[in-house]
Amino acid sequence: MTSTTAPGSGPDGFSPFAHLTVQNTALYRQVMRAFVMAKEHFAVHLRPEDVYAALPGEVRPSELDGVVKALDKLVEWGNLRADPDTGRVSAVEDFYRKRFIYQLTRAGEAAEEALAAYDEALGRRGALQAIALHDIVTQLRALLVLTADEQPDPGKTYLAFDALASRFAALADNARAFMSSLQRTIDLHEVEEAVFLAYKDRLIQYLERFIQDLITLGGRIAQLILELEDSGRIEVLLRAAAGREATDAAPEDAEPAAQKAYAHWAGRWDGLAAWFLSRNGRESQARLLRGRALGAIPQMLAVVRVLGERRAGRSDRSADFRTLARWFAEAPDDASRHQLWRAAFGLHPARHLTTDADTLAARLAAPVPAATPWAAAEPLRISPQLRRTGSYERRGKPRKVENRQDRRRHLAEVAAKQAAETAAARDRLVTDGAVRLSELGELDPVSFGLFLQLLGDALATWRPGMRHTVATSNDGSMEIRLSALAEGPPAEVRTPSGTFRGPDHLIEIVDLTADGDDDGPVYGGSGR
Repeated sequence: MTSTTAPGSGPDGFSPFAHLTVQNTALYRQVMRAFVMAKEHFAVHLRPEDVYAALPGEVRPSELDGVVKALDKLVEWGNLRADPDTGRVSAVEDFYRKRFIYQLTRAGEAAEEALAAYDEALGRRGALQAIALHDIVTQLRALLVLTADEQPDPGKTYLAFDALASRFAALADNARAFMSSLQRTIDLHEVEEAVFLAYKDRLIQYLERFIQDLITLGGRIAQLILELEDSGRIEVLLRAAAGREATDAAPEDAEPAAQKAYAHWAGRWDGLAAWFLSRNGRESQARLLRGRALGAIPQMLAVVRVLGERRAGRSDRSADFRTLARWFAEAPDDASRHQLWRAAFGLHPARHLTTDADTLAARLAAPVPAATPWAAAEPLRISPQLRRTGSYERRGKPRKVENRQDRRRHLAEVAAKQAAETAAARDRLVTDGAVRLSELGELDPVSFGLFLQLLGDALATWRPGMRHTVATSNDGSMEIRLSALAEGPPAEVRTPSGTFRGPDHLIEIVDLTADGDDDGPVYGGSGR
């Protein structure tokens, strides 16, 4: 068979995408989709009748000729190839009839693959992957173990870096896609109320769970990254992974390939460190993500409040503007509309700067259209003082600037005192291993307040049937590990204001900001 496609009629530049910017784009997309689906079922050629039957009803033309014209245009753009259909020829006259079978060209198939990737990326919602954080911790610990070897195994090092990079890339891409889709959800205006309220509850629980994991595991990841960099062995690991990747390069290209691979892995490591560590005056991406996720919760609640106000019949700004637009439409004439405009917005032409009772009366007696040129309008009377000085203000000695240095000094002293008290309270609460609540001793008011906050964070994660839990303070600086004990006498914590009593527990409080943190046992905080 010989193709009827004329020489030079193939794709020219981006012509396989031309069907996206013309009329009947939906028809062309569905025709190309029919060929893609046929290729997946190992069908190479399609006749116009096959394409017509495969089209959805909403885009299917009323006649077969509409499909034939669409196929011919796609052949012209280079998406399809047309060959004579000799399979149904039974007489000499049939050779003179225009009958073709069609198949995808390489350019048309590439265009469909690109459009499929575009649709997938555009519609992907993304997810906040807490499990990826656990995997990153595991791979960083594996790299830390490899640093103990004088000559790390290149294969193991490469596999560890490859797994770490893939999990980190998935975490970053999905987090970015999730936050974009979350913002689109918050910005919805015509969403169904019942559906949104049900989705809101699940989403807030999902965000709270991920934020807790990000606070807990993000600190551990940052600590592991610092340990690897402080050991001075991270460059050895990066060069080992780069050498493993460049093994298959040609002998003359071995050194450039190794340097290129090293730059590639060093860039990935810098990206990972910037995601979890704040450096050079820039906040880490993990901190920014946590802030965005925390900020999404009150935004979501604000949308719920708006929905509640709408349900209660309360007026909002959009309803006010719709009412005002209806008043403009119902006004009998332009004069009434101008009066409504002045009453609603208070905006007037510049010549009304000296409007008073007399000028208003003159305006009513002889109205001046707003489009009147300045040369044809009545002159304005300017005050001689304004003309001479350019200002109505009375000149004289300026007001004395108040000196606020004493107040600023007082605020600085108060802030320093509070910071010192908080630091002392942190040092007082940090335990050397696990102790009983009853062994904490007497606490001052500041230490007791901080202890109650930590205890409340831990008990907030407690679920029925749990024996252990781990929680982190809101600022991510302290961690509390709480374990239930068997039945026994209640614990007592004495304070200047009284005695705090409750069931005795095994407690361990760790300062996550101190150097050389104890890497003690960690319990599954929420059973995950």
